[in-house]
Amino acid sequence: MYRFVHTADIHLDSPLRSLALRDVELAELIGNATRRAFVRIVDLCLDEQVDALMIAGDLYDGDQTSMKTARFLAEQLRRLHEAGIRVFIIRGNHDAIARITKELVLPESVKLFSGRAEAVEVDRAPGGLPIVIHGLSFAQPHAPESLLGKYRPVVDGAVNIGMLHTSLGGAPGHDLYAPCSLAELQATGFDYWALGHVHRRSVVEERGAVVMPGMPQGRDINEAGAKSVTLVAIDDDRSVHIEQRNTSIAQFERVAVDATGLEDWRDLVAAVTRALEKERDAVRSEHLVARLQVTGATPLAWRLRRDVDLLKTEADQRASVIGASWVEKLEIACHLPGQRVESSGDPLSELHRLIADDILGSDAFQAELVGMAEELRAQLPQECRDAFGTDEASFRDALTRLARDGAEGVMARLEAAGEGA
Repeated sequence: MYRFVHTADIHLDSPLRSLALRDVELAELIGNATRRAFVRIVDLCLDEQVDALMIAGDLYDGDQTSMKTARFLAEQLRRLHEAGIRVFIIRGNHDAIARITKELVLPESVKLFSGRAEAVEVDRAPGGLPIVIHGLSFAQPHAPESLLGKYRPVVDGAVNIGMLHTSLGGAPGHDLYAPCSLAELQATGFDYWALGHVHRRSVVEERGAVVMPGMPQGRDINEAGAKSVTLVAIDDDRSVHIEQRNTSIAQFERVAVDATGLEDWRDLVAAVTRALEKERDAVRSEHLVARLQVTGATPLAWRLRRDVDLLKTEADQRASVIGASWVEKLEIACHLPGQRVESSGDPLSELHRLIADDILGSDAFQAELVGMAEELRAQLPQECRDAFGTDEASFRDALTRLARDGAEGVMARLEAAGEGA
């Protein structure tokens, strides 16, 4: 049989995208995670003694100029070359502009497809079923039209494997790149389509396998969950066998903490600890990077918003004791019991109602908020601008959430000041 590992969207040495990563040790962990995940991919290839590694685009994250990245990649490719494992690479929208892609001297065993479609027949032992790898790289960072029509037709009597970087019919958080449909891919008659671009794994195994492997390592909370690559075996009867193999070093997860009814700060810290322990037991990666979401009706609601930094310190300490666990951020969405029953005789309750009902949703406030955010976003480095969202809808949602959280924080401080008066 012919066996290979299929991966994509490695985004090697991707710059940190989350402004919340202010912990030096955590930033170092995430900053090195893409490299360590790539080493795991190479180790998997060697351990399984596969015939090839296929990288379906976005090996890099952009216009990389670091020679450290080039040296690291050269060393890993050398390991595969010495083991007799071939590597097939297509460029995606991110690495189409990477200088390293053009300047790095690759071993003879590495095939980097050009901007013109090619079909490469794999050398096999006599009697083995012929294998043909079809590939096409992005020549430019943008590919608004389908590339499928440029691929060469199937080679009769051979197993045909296609490599394509595509957004398919579109996916949340991903721009449209080389769009095509599942039916169009299946109509080509290829035995296996090795896709890339969409960071969420998907597998279709009818009329030829079509696999989007997802990414091998998440980079922020928006890429949560265990990440993996695909191990593929194709028998001489053309049957395709697919396995998912985990590769992520750090696993981002949203962790819920229910504070309903809790009245003592120590009970809240205990609830945080239990939630972290439970999630640590569940994750399949070496490290857990948690975003804690504290919700529920509790008398501690105002204090939580006022003293969120203290709870973050407590959570960090508990995560350290648990081991291989990190708290990336705390989100507070608690409210006082019966808070919605507003009393017109209570000035703070009336102010809270006024802000929530009349101000936050008003056109004038939203216009001012958008203007301020756009001005701030324009001053940020390019790699940090996604913190406000990757499209117009997520941008608006992020601003609404920030405004609401800010208003609740102000009310918490006013409530605390009133209690101390």
